[in-house]
Amino acid sequence: MDRQQWDDAYASTDLVWTAEPNVFVVRELGGLAPGRALDLGAGEGRNAIWLAERGWQVTAVDFSAVALAKAARLAAGRGATGITWVTADVRGYQPPPGSFDLVLLAYIHLPPAESDALLHAAATGLAPGGTLLVVGHDRDNIAHGYGGPQEPAVLYQAAEVVAALPGLIIQQAGQERRPVLTGEGERTAIDTLVLARRP
Repeated sequence: MDRQQWDDAYASTDLVWTAEPNVFVVRELGGLAPGRALDLGAGEGRNAIWLAERGWQVTAVDFSAVALAKAARLAAGRGATGITWVTADVRGYQPPPGSFDLVLLAYIHLPPAESDALLHAAATGLAPGGTLLVVGHDRDNIAHGYGGPQEPAVLYQAAEVVAALPGLIIQQAGQERRPVLTGEGERTAIDTLVLARRP
């Protein structure tokens, strides 16, 4: 969807996504010492706010001003400070090199060339010792999982993400199962998760 479609979607309901952080964000990042974090494609801010509540100084980037306005209100209501909201398209956003202890890419689905460029930009933004977490719908989710985009070209495979991150130390790369509650009961989504660190 383009920027206007996302603005319309975010304006049409209280929250498009839950206010709770992604389960893998909590699992993989909960033990990290806080520092400077970059949340690319932050949407309504659920992950950025969770990080800020744990002491991180967060730069949250999204091209939907509607989503970021909702995120700022949610953060204020929860007393989460230390977040800078940046309205920008992640496809053109260039983080300051070597500036972040954590970079998060959660469910950002782009065509391969744009996805590779975004992964490169994310890696460039990492400070020495910094952590990159990439999580999104896996290509196998179409046939064997639930929800998410149905266009194979924009879905992840761990090996392809890893190949776009030369120079980083890969700590984890593979598929993860995520329960999804639906009106028809619990279903399972298949995600890709890659956790990497800059030496």
